[in-house]
Amino acid sequence: MSGVKAVEKFSLWNKMPIGGVWKHGSSNRECVVTNPYNNEVLVTFNYASKEDINEAYETAQKEQKSWGQTSAYERIRVLEKVAQLIEEKREEVVEILVKESGSTKLKANVEVDCAIADVKEATKYPLQMEGSIRESLIPGKENRVYRDPIGVVGAITPWNWPFYLTIRVVAPAIATGNGVVLKPDSQTPISGGLIIAKIFEEAGLPQGVLNVTVADLEEIGDYFVEHPIPEVISFTGSTKAGQHVGALAVKNLKKPALELGGNNAFIVLDDADVDQAVSAAAFGKYMHSGQICIAINRIIIDRKLYEPFVEKFKEATKAIKVGDPSEDGTVIGPIINKKQVDRAIQLVEQTLKEGATLIHEGKVEGNLIYPYILGDVTNDMAAAQNEVFAPIAVIIPVDSEEEAIEVANGTPFGLSGAVFSGSLERGIHVARKIKTGMIHVNDQSINVEPNVPFGGEKYSGLGRYCGEWAIDEFTTVKWVSVQKQPRQYPFS
Repeated sequence: MSGVKAVEKFSLWNKMPIGGVWKHGSSNRECVVTNPYNNEVLVTFNYASKEDINEAYETAQKEQKSWGQTSAYERIRVLEKVAQLIEEKREEVVEILVKESGSTKLKANVEVDCAIADVKEATKYPLQMEGSIRESLIPGKENRVYRDPIGVVGAITPWNWPFYLTIRVVAPAIATGNGVVLKPDSQTPISGGLIIAKIFEEAGLPQGVLNVTVADLEEIGDYFVEHPIPEVISFTGSTKAGQHVGALAVKNLKKPALELGGNNAFIVLDDADVDQAVSAAAFGKYMHSGQICIAINRIIIDRKLYEPFVEKFKEATKAIKVGDPSEDGTVIGPIINKKQVDRAIQLVEQTLKEGATLIHEGKVEGNLIYPYILGDVTNDMAAAQNEVFAPIAVIIPVDSEEEAIEVANGTPFGLSGAVFSGSLERGIHVARKIKTGMIHVNDQSINVEPNVPFGGEKYSGLGRYCGEWAIDEFTTVKWVSVQKQPRQYPFS
């Protein structure tokens, strides 16, 4: 183990629940978790090895057999306790999110709220796993269709909303009777895995049903996905990585559930209320420093409203507090790491070289990016074609509703979006023409609710999370026919 001293309260998170017990990873490689705001080391521990991952999968498979047969009401009881414990541990979870992921207090509390809502929604799933009895063409036969747990779910979750985006997978998978092996991002292993496993354990989930393996990709390669036990591979992250994971899953005849990158359009039509649009755009762009898959990436605005919108948006941007995420009122905290900072600034520089206008110049301090606003952008420029994942606003003027739709669709992504209009019906009309999994009229693009489908089109993913759609992702159906009287065959 490293000689670097960790923060005492975080140093306790140096073991993983693997095979029914909390233990050190058996890899010789070391995970060092740091605070992205000040680079303080929070905890160091040994990664999980391939042997640990194998043990986790084998244990999850073994324990799932009994968990899948557990009463629906017992599964509901566990989930209800999980929701209660998350609320009771809110301050602890928020502190971990602030320190580990650079979340502001506002964002961390929103994340906790979203997680609680998803767990409460998941309490409905055990009683919604309904079967059916169907007529048969064959005399004396009855067709029964059963909905069963799929088995074991392998879940790979990201660093940007680690607590919620992990709960979004774990809660429905557990609710529907599955075992889970989780691989959280190594930048956020506590908020994205370890504290979640501890909460489920305290709520009464049998040991071994949920396992956490924090692993180094350079060491394990594709082993987590290619392992023969998991039936579903759930992945949330970049499109490039998701394409690789999805291809491996399909190759090995596993079901992929993918929530990938976005290039979300915020359309402001010529009859929109500018003040409301500016307020929504500032929230949708700068929440969590823009490090959200459903954050606004392109503001597409009718040229008639371009000047007043830009002026008011610039003033709103100047008023936003940037700095220490642990301080009240901070909106923009640190970017997760230096590599992401450099990537974002390169996009700014490239887009300016391509002819964009610098409306508001930000700056970089460590991992902090003070917001930039780029105007007169066209859809072929770097910051418009790539997911920025930083507090960099990209404003594209257009001359008509038709052009706004064309520009919004002019990307291989289709995750979220928004349309502002003075006419709700016009807004809905435009929203229906945007090829995206989710879109919001007279609101911004960052919306999550537990009872509606969350997912994307095109390169933004496969499948849907939340609501009854989550049941489809984590269960399978089986046809059992029952021949109640002797059947007459044409021969034999």
